[in-house]
Amino acid sequence: MFQENIGFFLFLLITMGIWASLTFLSQKKSDQLSRLEKITGGEIGLGEGKKGETKWLRIQEILKAFAGPLMPRTEAETSEIKNELSYAGYRSEAAIPVFQGIRLIFSVAFLAAGFYYGYSNFGLVQKTFIYTLVIGAIGFLGPKLVLGFIKSGRQQEIFLTLPDIIDLLVVCVESGLGMDAAMRRVCEEMKDHAKIMTDELAISNFQLQVGRTRKEVLRELGERNGVDDLRGLCTIIIQAERFGSSIANALRIQSESMRLKRRQLAEETASKAAVKLLFPMLFFIFPGVFIILVGPAAIKMIQSGAFK
Repeated sequence: MFQENIGFFLFLLITMGIWASLTFLSQKKSDQLSRLEKITGGEIGLGEGKKGETKWLRIQEILKAFAGPLMPRTEAETSEIKNELSYAGYRSEAAIPVFQGIRLIFSVAFLAAGFYYGYSNFGLVQKTFIYTLVIGAIGFLGPKLVLGFIKSGRQQEIFLTLPDIIDLLVVCVESGLGMDAAMRRVCEEMKDHAKIMTDELAISNFQLQVGRTRKEVLRELGERNGVDDLRGLCTIIIQAERFGSSIANALRIQSESMRLKRRQLAEETASKAAVKLLFPMLFFIFPGVFIILVGPAAIKMIQSGAFK
């Protein structure tokens, strides 16, 4: 009986181990909360918002604890993962350990599920280990693929909404507003149409208010999103301010260039549509049309004995 259900017991044991680890770690208070309690000398009364923040801090601590084996070892690896997370919009200090912890938890869970599925269907054979490795690899690579989709969607939205942002900046600058005031005005007017881009501009406005130079703020705005057109826009504004040229003219030229690029991409996508439709038509539509056209004639020929 035990030998027949060894796969189930192994899966149950691994699941209980993960659950016990999560329970133990979730009961540990965050470092920030512990320090505050030492200062105040007792438990801190938390409102609903604070309780939610505390739960999120505990979840972060749990994921950080699991992230150890996958944490980057070199500065280059750290920079690469940090950039990927930044492009997707995750920029907190805990982003890297949380992401790596999620990858490790998914890997262990998928490995256990793959082993249980393989053993319960095939027994302890080579196919079971193949299933385990393949499903475990899906769990390991899945979070990174999801992160890539989030990053691509975010960058695509920035690329599509940037020309409208630039047009409104041109209107604001030509009406007499300074660059900082124009950015604040754009955030107010475009927050429903271009939420990601207005959030980025709001961050830049905050950085300007705390005393950072516009050159640093614009350069960071271009670098933290990984969009070439946004990086080019920031470079153009920096150069226009440096050489004293008209910012409105520079923005207008950049907007026209981006609209032309967007139109060319749309034309390229349309030209590829015919090639992409070829295979579905060849393998799915044409056989059905062929059966409809030739089928009745073939049936009549068979019934008349033409093939005898």
